[in-house]
Amino acid sequence: MTGALTAVPSPDKVETGVRDTGPIADGLADVLADTYRLVFKTHACHWNVEGPAFFSMHKLTEEQYENMFSAADDLAERIRALGHLAPSRMDEVLNRSKIADPSGELSAGEMAQDLAASHERIAQRMHALAELAGRRRDIVTEDLATARSAFHEQAAWMLRAIAKS
Repeated sequence: MTGALTAVPSPDKVETGVRDTGPIADGLADVLADTYRLVFKTHACHWNVEGPAFFSMHKLTEEQYENMFSAADDLAERIRALGHLAPSRMDEVLNRSKIADPSGELSAGEMAQDLAASHERIAQRMHALAELAGRRRDIVTEDLATARSAFHEQAAWMLRAIAKS
């Protein structure tokens, strides 16, 4: 093999003024795992929703999973910018995530409620990450977590509103 194909990812020492990057990278890895779990969960609802709320749920979930899929890249790249490795195994994603799978098949309203609760859970973790990052002088992660929390809070609100129909 040539040298270009033998490089193995490794952590880097980064000197940007951020203090103690390990816990921040761990927090980012946790919300990245949650994001991936919720992307799949949202996609599953997108595929399987039925009934009078079909079109609105189908379109809303599509917008949401596309946003989260893009955000996953931002979260992973922030981990790397801090000098750490992003999760690279599905078992790590599953172990880090606090997003639970629903039991059984759900109605459209139950799907919306379940997704809303998952968005709220991620928003809570984003709030904690923003606080942690702020204490360690990491304004970039703090801003990223704040923006992602705003997305998840709005997503939860929209899903709760649909669930009332």
